[in-house]
Amino acid sequence: MGLLENPALKALLAEVGGGIAFLQARIRPAGKGWELRHVEDGERAEGELRSVAVAELRDLAQTTAAGAFRPLKSAPNLRSGWRCMMHSEAELEGALHQLYPGALADWFAAKSGALPVTHYREFTNRQTGMYRITQMLADGQVAAVARAHCGARFCLKRRLWTVDGLEVDEASSKSMVPCLEPCPMLLEFARLAMRMEQEDKMNVELSSSDLETIKGALETALAHPNPQLREADFSAPDNPRRVQLVLEKLRAVGSEREEG
Repeated sequence: MGLLENPALKALLAEVGGGIAFLQARIRPAGKGWELRHVEDGERAEGELRSVAVAELRDLAQTTAAGAFRPLKSAPNLRSGWRCMMHSEAELEGALHQLYPGALADWFAAKSGALPVTHYREFTNRQTGMYRITQMLADGQVAAVARAHCGARFCLKRRLWTVDGLEVDEASSKSMVPCLEPCPMLLEFARLAMRMEQEDKMNVELSSSDLETIKGALETALAHPNPQLREADFSAPDNPRRVQLVLEKLRAVGSEREEG
């Protein structure tokens, strides 16, 4: 089947109208073709934006504005300040693939209702070697890992894979592009989380006020992350996902205290 006959692209074009957001890219008609720009650039004048070719989009998507590598292309840190003109459906499909590999097909699958979701247990039960340890996380621990790794702060795809007790993401909080199985980054984060669970535990007495202070400091760290920090460097103690995971644990402790 040729690119021009791609049913996923045809379905997306049918919804473009005056413009549509696809993750952090905005597609809108422009003459006989289409324009692609960052959603944050909205109605900025063309002269304020750098013109990029379709072939340049892959490099643009590789790093953040601070120059850090973007291992997760669905992360909400796509650089802004550019526009790309496409003169054919084939160019538009190619442009979306450069920015978000595979996302168009997944979006179409979600729209069609044909979703081959692979849930956490099914996925991790296939793992061997150093990732076999991810099978050891309890359901509640997996839920905390998923909230820390896959929240809207970190990924715009709608997570549809689950474990018992973990709800799928609401489309309104993210996008209509689904996440159908744990990604490699999630798997590595889950491996780290299990390693952390295996470490010796320390008994520390904290008052409710102490707990609130720590939670406040962690939330501040999340609001002002180090822009040079590599997103997938989970060995860094100030990695935002690690910070979020600790917050998840503290919130669980707080809930247990309230229930007690």
